[in-house]
Amino acid sequence: VQLQASGGGLVQAGGSLRLSCAGAGRTSGRYMGWFRQAPGKEREFVSVINWGSRHTYYADSVKGRFTISKDANKNTVDLQMNDLKPEDTAVYYCAGSNTVLSGIRDPRLYAHWGQGTQVTVSS
Repeated sequence: VQLQASGGGLVQAGGSLRLSCAGAGRTSGRYMGWFRQAPGKEREFVSVINWGSRHTYYADSVKGRFTISKDANKNTVDLQMNDLKPEDTAVYYCAGSNTVLSGIRDPRLYAHWGQGTQVTVSS
C-alpha cells in the first residue's frame, strides 16, 4: 500500500488549505486519516474517517476548522483546513490503520503512512 500526500504550502493565518491523500481505501485500513508533526514535537492525531461508515473524528484543536472526507471512486482522503493558525504549522502525514476505535489517536497503531506534506502558517 502506498499513500501519497499532497496539498501543503505556505498560507497566512486565517487562510485555508486542502490536503489530499492518494492511495487510500479499504485495503489501506479501516480508518484513514491525518497526523501532524511539528519540529521538536511528537506526531499527533489530527483527524480520521472510518472508510466504511464515514464516521469522522477530530482532535479538539482542529474541531470546527478542519473537515475530513473521502472519495471512494478516487481512493482519496482529503482534509479541508480552514481558519489556519500558526500553531497548525507542521508536516502532515496521511495514514491508514485497521485498529479499533479506541486506538485511532495512537500513531503507533497505523501500518501505512504517506511521505508527509509541509504546512506553514504565517502570523
